[in-house]
Formats: sequence, C-alpha cells, structure tokens
Amino acid sequence: MDSSLFRDTGQGYFEMARERNMRVPVRFFGSREILLDMGPEVLQQAANVAHLPGIRKASLMMPDAHWGYGFPIGGVAAFNPDQGGVISVGGIGYDIACGVRAMRTGMERSALQGRLQELVDALYASVPAGLGSEGRIKLSASKLDRLLEKGASWAVEKGYGEEADLNFIEDRGQMGGADPDKVSETAKKRQKHQLGTLGSGNHYLEIQYVDRIYDEGAAASFGLFPEEVLVTIHSGSRGLGHQIGTDYVHHLSRAVARHNLSLPARELVCAPIRSSEGQDFFRAMCCGVNSALANRQVLGHLARETFTRVIPQARLDLLYDVSHNTCKIEDHEVDGRTTRLYVHRKGATRAFGPESAEIPEAYRSTGQPVIIGGSMGTSSYILAGNSAEQNTAWGSACHGAGRAMSRRKATKTWTAKEVIGDMSRQGILIKATSKKGAAEEAPMAYKDVNLVVEATQNAGLARKVARMRPLACIKG
Repeated sequence: MDSSLFRDTGQGYFEMARERNMRVPVRFFGSREILLDMGPEVLQQAANVAHLPGIRKASLMMPDAHWGYGFPIGGVAAFNPDQGGVISVGGIGYDIACGVRAMRTGMERSALQGRLQELVDALYASVPAGLGSEGRIKLSASKLDRLLEKGASWAVEKGYGEEADLNFIEDRGQMGGADPDKVSETAKKRQKHQLGTLGSGNHYLEIQYVDRIYDEGAAASFGLFPEEVLVTIHSGSRGLGHQIGTDYVHHLSRAVARHNLSLPARELVCAPIRSSEGQDFFRAMCCGVNSALANRQVLGHLARETFTRVIPQARLDLLYDVSHNTCKIEDHEVDGRTTRLYVHRKGATRAFGPESAEIPEAYRSTGQPVIIGGSMGTSSYILAGNSAEQNTAWGSACHGAGRAMSRRKATKTWTAKEVIGDMSRQGILIKATSKKGAAEEAPMAYKDVNLVVEATQNAGLARKVARMRPLACIKG
C-alpha cells in the first residue's frame, strides 16, 4: 500500500479515506518523515483492521507503528459491542499486558559513582531473565487461580511490595472480569514457575537518570528532578499470555465461520464481543493482564530489595505501571454520546488526561504518566496524558520506539560483541543472558525514539515531561 494515499488533515494525523469494504478510514498519528519510512505491509494491516465489524471512528496507528500479527504493533481500534463489534487476538498481541513500570530512587546519579557495577551484578543475580527463565515462586493450582483473579494485589498480599504500590498501577493492579476457568491447563502450567521473571526479547530492567525536564510542573507532580536515578522494568505475562493467545487463535478461528464473519486476512481472527467465544477470550485475556501486573509487581519488589541492599539510602517508590497490549472496556464520546467501547491497544498505551477518574488521584491535576521505553542504549521518556479534547485516539499514545528492522536482519547486521562494545564506549553497562538477544535488540534496529515522541506530542496524544538516559541495562 502506498503512503501517498494518506493526506495531511492538519489536525495532528494523516488519513487514508475508506476504500471498498472498509468501514472506517485509517489514521496515522505521526510525522510525514515517519510515514514515508513505514513499510507498505504495515499500512495494509491498518487498512485490514478498518474492515472489522463494529469498529468506530477509524483504524489508528501510533507513531511507533510497525508490522505485527493481524494488527500492526502500535495499532489502536475501538469496537461497539451493540453494533456487532468484535474482539481480536491480533488486536491485543500474544504478550498480553506487556508493559512498563518506572520506580523513583530519590537520589542523584552521583550516588552511584563506584557502585554501579556492583548494583548491576546484584540485580542480575536476583532478577531471573532470559528465554524460559524460572523464578523462585512456585504456585499451586489454587494460588495460581487466585493470582489470575487478583493480579498485583495478590502479590502485595503475599508480601511482594507495599499496599501503596497499588495506587500507582493501572486498574490498581487488578483487571476485573478475569475467569481462570477460561485459561487452559497448558497456559497455567507455563506460568507456575515464571512469576517474577523478566523474560527475553525486548524485555529489560534498566537503571536510568533524568537527563532533561520539559515540564517542571508535571515533573514535580511525578516526583522527578534532574539527575534523579530511576529503575524501569519492561515485561509482561510471559508464557501464560502467549499460550492464551495461541489457544484463542484456534478457538476464534472456528468462531469466524460460525458467525459468518468476512475477514480480509486470516490473522484477524475474532469473535463478536457479545458471543460466548468473544466473552471467553475477554475473560481469559483479563487473566493474562492480571498475570502481567502480578509479574511486574514481584519484579519491582525484587529490584527494590536488591537496590536498597546495595545502596541503603535508596528508596524505590513506584511512579507508575502501565500495560500496552490490552483490550479495555471504556466509555468514550461517539457522535456526541457517551458510548461503551472495547478499546484494543496493541503496542500502545493509555494516555488519559487530567479529567480522568481512572488515574491516580495524585496525578489528576497533571494527567497520567505515559512511560515510553527507548531501545537499548537510547533515551526513554515520561510523558503526561492530555485532555480528551486534545487526544483524538481514544486516550492512547505510543509505547516505545518501534522496530525499524526485523530481529533476523538485526542479527545478520550486528554481533552481540559489537552492540555491547558500543554501549560500553558510551558508558552504559549491559548484562544479557543471550548474545543473540543482545544483537536482536541493537538500538539501530529501532526507530529514533526522539522523533516518535516528538510526533506523539505534536499530534496531541501526550506531552513531554522528562527524558531519561540509560546507565545500565539487564536484558533477557
């Protein structure tokens, strides 16, 4: 598909008009430079999403959009269940509720002088990482079901973190609607030993410092100051979430035929939200979300314990924890009326504004913290959500830099030794469980996060608050 089909609306996004059986147009929130660099297969995927029943307003792409399964990663779409709207595995992704947690230390970068290597070694030893990694927590069947229902609140009950943490987690750490009976035994088996593990791929634990403040008022609200050290954790629902996705691709494939759905691509397998298949998947997905929230809560606890053991004066307070592979039931204004929608965000994060009752009370004068992870070795950002009038993407924003190169091509282009050596010359410590993984995640394999964030701000999706630079990164 040709990017020239998109016209600049002058309203912060480019739009491709409806064609043939598309129910809505496609909108891209980003700069012309990023759009022209986007592959035709990504644009085609977004156009395919526009065909789905019950979709409202438009098929949306964030500035970091790139190719994914069914939906583009960086894709957002909202569906009205009263108009035959559907729920799709491809609109959420296999790594259900993959997300980011940022924790403040309250101390300046200078406090780490001479201690960084010791700290990284200690974190690497205490936070299990890597493909198939297993944690120290062993779960019985009943405990696992309880975790899938209660999410991060289960972890806090078991002593992993503090009650105050829940105030700064999306959905207070527990997504309602979860039904463990809708999750297969195979998926549950994969989770029994993976709670409190980082995983592989682009998941990481990174020590950062605040390099620049853009909005002093919002930064003060978030507890950020120049040179402050942060700990950021990027992980998700691990094997359980992936297995839920795998299971329901098969289940919903049968539902497509049963409900006579006509799809432009088989990867868009879905079911009507009101159908039994659609509700089964939603309830299983909620379990995946709660699993991810519990996982990041345990990881945050392990990081907090380790950090304060090495540097006793540090105090890791949770800034925010937000997921970016979800489907949420939300009320939004459609054609002048408040309407309940199922909002799919795949590689996109909520970015609710100051008026939202769904964000922590401490941030309601500022807007929700939006944590944008860069690629290994590059800047990360904290943004703040804008008002609903400014954000025309169902209260959504980008989630990271977005890949510009496949993992296979990255490993053919760079070696792990080259990548880690380059990071070392920049003064960034890298600890990776896999050489292949380090090469796959080379910073040059991603888009320029600075351009993505600038485009996000220019589109009115969120505004810049602070930029962070990495000091050390632990990769799975």
